[in-house]
Amino acid sequence: MSHFARIETKIVVKDYLKMALEDLGLRCQEGEVEVRGWGGQRARVELKVRVPGGEIGFVRQGDFYEMVADWWGIRGFRQEEFLQKLTQRYTYHAAREKLRQEGFELASEQVEEDGSIRLVLRRMA
Repeated sequence: MSHFARIETKIVVKDYLKMALEDLGLRCQEGEVEVRGWGGQRARVELKVRVPGGEIGFVRQGDFYEMVADWWGIRGFRQEEFLQKLTQRYTYHAAREKLRQEGFELASEQVEEDGSIRLVLRRMA
């Protein structure tokens, strides 16, 4: 029986995924890599990060990336909380790039008490 959980995400762009993981202090391994799970089980992924007690991987499934991990051994990361933080950082990078393409420049950035990020932008004429 596999202990791997496969969780669908809304993540579509690998570069923003890698930036988001780096923001969380995690270094990516990319290519034909595998994540290990309980009892020596392995799952193929495109990106993986090492965390205390295990590994978290990402593999493209259709248009989106799927998060793959054996959460039984992972310490210091709760699945839902990790995905929420990762998604926030991913969205941050995707939004910044889209706004840059539309001619906006970041004037200031502030992290609110609730963890939300407030961006003040200006458009250059």
